[in-house]
Amino acid sequence: MDDDMELKGPGYDAIADEFESYEDYLDSQITSTDLYYLEDIELARQLVELGLRGNGETIKREEFDQRKEAAEAARQARLNKKPKKLASQGKDVEDMPLLQALKDREEAVRNGKLTTIVFIRDHNARGQEVSGYIDYGNRLKNEHMELIFERKKRLIPKPSDLSFYNWDTQMSTSNPTPNFQVIADSEKGLLFKNKRDRKVINVDPSQKPGDNSTRTEVDTDEHMQVVIYDHVTRRRS
Repeated sequence: MDDDMELKGPGYDAIADEFESYEDYLDSQITSTDLYYLEDIELARQLVELGLRGNGETIKREEFDQRKEAAEAARQARLNKKPKKLASQGKDVEDMPLLQALKDREEAVRNGKLTTIVFIRDHNARGQEVSGYIDYGNRLKNEHMELIFERKKRLIPKPSDLSFYNWDTQMSTSNPTPNFQVIADSEKGLLFKNKRDRKVINVDPSQKPGDNSTRTEVDTDEHMQVVIYDHVTRRRS
């Protein structure tokens, strides 16, 4: 009941929200006396629709459908305005440099002001050495990152990430994400192009990372090696 009340706000329509169908709306104005004399629910509905029964101000089916659509659009807008709880919210990770760095960036990544690539090199659950470039925003969107911040699960590269390499099996994969395109340049090596502003991030430590981009080495015992690439996004004009 409380959830229903929270959804009532601008755009709330009592008729559209109360009745699932136009027939339900018509039925609400039919009395037991009407049914007793008419003995036909369809006829009773027709009389209500014509304004011969009920309160005489019956809305037409077309208007009802339009109000239903408008009410649903307003409901969705109210839901979308509710801020999404951050995966790192309330998590104490001050003693974990990588998790603290991810926590500091989460809100900006979620709202699109920042895109972040995390390079991690470590051993997977099988003891194999792996490394990869992780699209942090994509992980936030598609995984339960709460488990990472609760330390119930480790952030480890996997074959579905932007780039992945297993040093034991020599398996290598690369995948585009909603935020980045992967570019394998014969001269510059591995590059990532931001799909929003088309800027390229160069992950070669001997080169500058690119416009509006920064490279940060994270000194941590959580993994063998961690590097974070942040890119402040700019919309194309």
